[in-house]
Amino acid sequence: MDLKGKKILVTGSEGFIGSHLVERLIGLGADVRAFVLYNSFNNWGWLETLSKADQAKIEIFTGNICEAYNVRKAMEGIDVVFHLAALIAIPYSYYSPESYVATNVMGTLNVLQAARDEKVKKLVHTSTSETYGTAVYTPIDEKHPLQGQSPYSASKIGADMLAESFYRSFDMPVATCRPFNTYGPRQSARAVIPTIISQIASGGKKIKLGSLTPVRDLTYVKDTVEGFVKIAESERSIGEVINLGVGSGVTIGSLAEKIIGLMGTSVEIISDEQRVRPEKSEVMKLISNNKKAMDLVGWQPTHDLDRGLKLTIDYINNNIDRYKPDIYNL
Repeated sequence: MDLKGKKILVTGSEGFIGSHLVERLIGLGADVRAFVLYNSFNNWGWLETLSKADQAKIEIFTGNICEAYNVRKAMEGIDVVFHLAALIAIPYSYYSPESYVATNVMGTLNVLQAARDEKVKKLVHTSTSETYGTAVYTPIDEKHPLQGQSPYSASKIGADMLAESFYRSFDMPVATCRPFNTYGPRQSARAVIPTIISQIASGGKKIKLGSLTPVRDLTYVKDTVEGFVKIAESERSIGEVINLGVGSGVTIGSLAEKIIGLMGTSVEIISDEQRVRPEKSEVMKLISNNKKAMDLVGWQPTHDLDRGLKLTIDYINNNIDRYKPDIYNL
């Protein structure tokens, strides 16, 4: 499917990955409707950092995916849906699990039902590598067991199963994209890479992190976005779950040391107890098998870790006022 000229709805458009996806879709000549969570400030999140020329090409729709009526109105006349809207912070899911079920499960049901009613041509649903839990084997392929090791991951498993059920029950043209740990410009300090960089960039000599031993597969945001696009374009992706990851892992401790080296500084790394996940909830190893993405839709990452980190460091250095490095961001 050629996305040029298609009417495309992006939920979660104001977020980290969503805003990059909107930019890419505009570049492809798509007609983008950006679903933004309603707020009284009329704030469009990261979409506000796009150029005025790009903003003028977006149709903003404010609402809440937890409201079925909102979603139905947003879905009118849409050809393709990218569903990214979700609550994503794992630590906050320990405090507010009900909100994760409401947004990630019921919100996804609203999106699926509206897409079915409107007979959309393609729906790309966003999953997460956290659904796999700690690896039973590596690299992790799409047949790996799913494990709910946090309320967040459990809610995303529920959403994934709903997407599968709509494909099997109603022949909905839905594909599930399962990104591994995406990073890059605009990511909040909720995530580990901006946490490290922002603490160093603000002049800190001691950086606070959680556990240093978990292993993560880190994918630069523009590569992740390209995966979304290729999954949407391919007819072969319908009914499939597709990993998007680099295929190699690094421990959080080693990652921190690499960033410290790239930033040309010397700081002490401290494991802060409040940032450590409960033992049985911590996911210790995530390394993707990306063969399916390569073979099925022709995707492969193009940014190595050093290049991606340098781009991210440059962005945060130039936007350090957007961060609160002294505050632990759930």
